Amino acid sequence: MLGSSRSRHRLTTALAGFGLLVTGAALQVGTAAAPAHAATTYRVLFDDGHAEEAGNADWIISTSKPDPLAQDSSPSSETDWTGALSSWGVALQKTGSYSMKTATSALTYGGSSTTDLSNFDALVLPEPNTLFTTAEKTAIMNFVKAGGGLFMISDHTGADRNSDGEDAVEILNDLMTNNSVDSTDPFGFSIDSLDISSGYPAAISDSSDPVLNGSFGTVTKSLIADGTTATLKPSDNSAVKGLVYRSGYSGNTGAFFATSTFGSGRVAFWGDSSPIDDGTGQSGNTLYDGWNDTGATNAALALNATAWLTGASSGSSGGGGGGGTCTSAQLLGNPGFESGNTTWTASSGVITNSSSEAARTGSYKAWLDGYGSAHTDTLSQSVTIPSGCSATLSFYLHIDTAETTTSTAYDKLTVTAGSTTLATYSNLNAASGYVLKSFDVSSLAGTTATIKFTGVEGSTLQTSFVVDDTALNVS
Repeated sequence: MLGSSRSRHRLTTALAGFGLLVTGAALQVGTAAAPAHAATTYRVLFDDGHAEEAGNADWIISTSKPDPLAQDSSPSSETDWTGALSSWGVALQKTGSYSMKTATSALTYGGSSTTDLSNFDALVLPEPNTLFTTAEKTAIMNFVKAGGGLFMISDHTGADRNSDGEDAVEILNDLMTNNSVDSTDPFGFSIDSLDISSGYPAAISDSSDPVLNGSFGTVTKSLIADGTTATLKPSDNSAVKGLVYRSGYSGNTGAFFATSTFGSGRVAFWGDSSPIDDGTGQSGNTLYDGWNDTGATNAALALNATAWLTGASSGSSGGGGGGGTCTSAQLLGNPGFESGNTTWTASSGVITNSSSEAARTGSYKAWLDGYGSAHTDTLSQSVTIPSGCSATLSFYLHIDTAETTTSTAYDKLTVTAGSTTLATYSNLNAASGYVLKSFDVSSLAGTTATIKFTGVEGSTLQTSFVVDDTALNVS
């Protein structure tokens, strides 16, 4: 939505004159209870609190909950644990590097229960069939933002197994678009309302991707047996990446398996529950062995994705959740600009507490351009990203403009990290409120890079680029 024309008045910040310094320990943007990654054990929580066993579904790793080890402490085959996901659970257990639990009640983050999300590195949502509550959606989104991994597994539209009027497509889209943390397409994709009866979607060619080529094998194809796909929107989140595509599709449409990042965390989407079904489970269920389907490599896909989400493997598929020896941290100084004109190098008047443009949080923000005349503003900070870390740059951006064109980018904001241009925004991207932007900058690990915002305004009609709540999270 285009903003209204307004004159630009900058106020000198009170703190700038005092030259206040930021302390050496940078503040973490968002929730403080970030998931702690164990040195050798990666913790996975499988959800069973949202009708995952309704109808013919049996999406559990074991009937022993929350701890599957109570059924068999040393499983060697899928039938040692009972559930249609037992092959998945047993395969992880046999590595000796994973610890698993099952959640049967409301999901929380920062609480005291043994299945609180703060105790885990990744959360698996295997075709949920009831809506998440407002509190649960806040917990899930904050968990991912702080560094957790989220594995969302859908099914086809209309797969309402408990007849409550909601299916997994609607439930997972609701999680992404109707939460209190970020509802502006935070992961860069939406799940399509489709029922695709069959197929063997093929993996893209990318030997460097840890999900397609990981310690559990190489992924070539997956399986659709009544499922759906996702539509990717890289303009909303440049980290989104389609890995497996429905036959005849590529690019931003028909993605059957996709990955993305959010804050410091990682996200994976799979368009059908049939590939994770191992054909064994509780009596009375009609199950299908997609896990061992010889026409696909579903087991490798599920297990490699779990490793990537937990941080047991890293790589080019995105930031967040990384393993290794990296210490999780937020590296930018004065990330919300509340210490005034310090740490950042900025054009005069950019870091401001002017009431003409509201900050997202606190009183200060960085306001580039907005003069209605030819003008260039810059904002930058150099930061050293440790070797071996996954790194994610994020910030909230509000664009307000008096331009009325719907086709010409007169005023532009360019975001760079080192020599890499991450994104360019313009008056055409104007909208009400702030929108979270997130970028994987893991390729800069082991270097000192300058994070820079450059706003260039044309000769008439103002466009304001307002930045707040920045973060460069490593893990």
